[in-house]
Amino acid sequence: MTGRDEAAELAVALGEPRWQAPRVRPLDRRLAVDQDSVERGLASLVLTVVELLRQLMERQALRRVDLGDLTDEQVERIGATLMALEEQMTQLREHFGLSPEDLNLDLGPLGPLLPTD
Repeated sequence: MTGRDEAAELAVALGEPRWQAPRVRPLDRRLAVDQDSVERGLASLVLTVVELLRQLMERQALRRVDLGDLTDEQVERIGATLMALEEQMTQLREHFGLSPEDLNLDLGPLGPLLPTD
């Protein structure tokens, strides 16, 4: 017999109710899960990461343009790509009802995740 079984037998012998494991209920009964808020929260998180990467790529491209590392054709292609990505981000934010500020996570004492320029 395990210690748990012995404790249960002792409880019965003393007239105390037997220990019973708590009843397990399905997850959806314990948590109020709102599909819309979960979808919006996940979209916000994913779009925040994409926006951070977009801004980093844009800064890197500007540095390379300033250094003269790129041909005119490469500059045009990068510019068009970044503009298309920004337009797609705007459409996705609108689809999920998010503003640009919704994507800027507050990191407490470190300040906001994304620059506010």
